[in-house]
Amino acid sequence: VVYLVVFHLSFVMFVWSYWKTIFTCPASPSNEFCLSKADKEQYEKEERPESQQEILRKAAKDLPIYTTTASRAIRYCDRCQLIKPDRCHHCSACDICVLKMDHHCPWVNNCVGFSNYKFFLLFLMYSLLYCLFVAATVLQYFIKFWTNELPDTHAKFHVLFLFFVAAMFFISILSLFSYHCWLVGKNRSTIETFRAPTFRNGPDKNGFSLGCSKNLREVFGDEKKYWLLPIFT
Repeated sequence: VVYLVVFHLSFVMFVWSYWKTIFTCPASPSNEFCLSKADKEQYEKEERPESQQEILRKAAKDLPIYTTTASRAIRYCDRCQLIKPDRCHHCSACDICVLKMDHHCPWVNNCVGFSNYKFFLLFLMYSLLYCLFVAATVLQYFIKFWTNELPDTHAKFHVLFLFFVAAMFFISILSLFSYHCWLVGKNRSTIETFRAPTFRNGPDKNGFSLGCSKNLREVFGDEKKYWLLPIFT
């Protein structure tokens, strides 16, 4: 009975978090980051990058933006025609700008960013626990197979297959989950790990870090009782 409860509980949480990761739409910048019609027309008419940057600087002076490009220019998306907020990047697969974009994940066919990063982490955690549970429950039969105590039936193949698949996924997911736990502790995205954000004083890979405790709250919210549930917090 205990095995059934643990199995179904981990399975339900795994499916729930996976579903939320897939079907939660990526968050895009609000309309305040879009250029006005007049600024957009003027920007498109200008051919010199210096003049275009001057238009963007005027439009961005009242916006909460602290990062720039490596060349100290305003980060602007020509595709979406908007000024990019901090940590926002354009996804070529989704063809939209995504707030706090981490990466585009083919396993969920969606962008992982501000709106679903918590769900993605929980998906990794529950899939990790699910694989661990399966591998642990099959381990005793695998040991019997190894010591030739398991009867010579078709179950031999099933035991071997299930154990190796569960163990293989556990090891691969563990490395990915550990990496993202490290990112959460640093308040850093996958993109920012490879390319540090540029602030007024230059590039700083730890520019968004608020300390480990606050970094966790940035992702999971202030209510700790909801941290392990794939719901918006």
